[in-house]
Amino acid sequence: MHDSIYFQDHHLATREMVRAFAREEVAPVARQFDDTQEFPWANVKKMADLGLLGIPWSEELGGSGLDTISFIIAIEELARVCASHSITISAHTTLGTSPIVNFGTEEQKRRFVPRLASGRILGGFGLTEPDAGSDAGGTKTTAVKKGSHYLLNGTKRFITHGGVGESFVITAVTNPGKGTKGISSFVVTKDCCDLERVRDLGVGHDPDIAPMRGFRSGKKEDKLGWRASDTRELIFEDVEVPVENRIGEEGKGFGNFMKTLDAGRIGIAALSLGVAQGSFEEAVKYTSERKQFGRRIAEFQGVHFQLSDMATELEAGRHLVYHAAWLAQHGHPYGKEAAIAKLFTSELAMRNTVKAIQLHGGYGYTKDYPVERMMRDAKIGEIGEGTSEIQRIVIARHLIAGL
Repeated sequence: MHDSIYFQDHHLATREMVRAFAREEVAPVARQFDDTQEFPWANVKKMADLGLLGIPWSEELGGSGLDTISFIIAIEELARVCASHSITISAHTTLGTSPIVNFGTEEQKRRFVPRLASGRILGGFGLTEPDAGSDAGGTKTTAVKKGSHYLLNGTKRFITHGGVGESFVITAVTNPGKGTKGISSFVVTKDCCDLERVRDLGVGHDPDIAPMRGFRSGKKEDKLGWRASDTRELIFEDVEVPVENRIGEEGKGFGNFMKTLDAGRIGIAALSLGVAQGSFEEAVKYTSERKQFGRRIAEFQGVHFQLSDMATELEAGRHLVYHAAWLAQHGHPYGKEAAIAKLFTSELAMRNTVKAIQLHGGYGYTKDYPVERMMRDAKIGEIGEGTSEIQRIVIARHLIAGL
């Protein structure tokens, strides 16, 4: 894709910086963290030092003062070598921080955003529940007002950073019987699950953020992909949440979360694009080196066709992702475009990773090459932050509303 359409010089500089970090620090350890399912704290500290945990936030809020496109570039570049590192930045920024930036009070922003943007604490977002996944309106977690605080009870499932995070934006029902208009959102806090580890690192824990009694993380999920990303339950048992931790007005939680998910979809689209691109690059490299029947397999027409299809769809996916990011950055409506980008690139990541394994032959099925990990990492793109089916519903609603 011609760089000048969406990218200015500072975008290219961000891309070079993140690409070098991904190549030098992430690629060599990606397989090890996938095997052990350990959260890559040392690299998270390096990402924090590079400003990657606060890319789109203003310098007054402790961020890097860059823009949406820079953020999307960073997600794509990291995902080209490791989706787990990429989702750490994506979920922390879009889900864990943006609701406070976009809907919080000045006091909430001052209190939380500089800590999140610098990586002193990691953030997450609690929407999904055992009985409320695609049906986000089916939230069962409740927040009952008792004077100067709310009493919070319930469980959230599949929460990125559930264990390692210290600050979470979560939804709870404040007015039962009002459906989605009875859902509010809150910032809740707890200690990181790796306290011993992170105290020395200077990332992941801030003693000035008091943990709330009765709020803890549950079991860690043993996942197909994104295995170095921390995914757990969040459990609330009579958690006292001060009224000043409510984000926005009562009943506005659902609408605000829908806006947050629109932005998150561009992030997942960029991550999926990165996985698709990374697996394509591995396939090109392998087919250029591997010989069969006395020739490099890249010289066979059947391989030409596969690589050409992969390259063509990547070009299309890149335009969809950066078009949605450009609209978001310039204040235009982008809900439909975000859903289209996420739908296309998440399905593309599955197609490309499967083709990349095929082009590697038997080796592609082993852990000696990264394409099998990339295929496992690709699948969740079709599920998380709205399944492919939900994206199709979102797109259709936009189309019909426009008639």
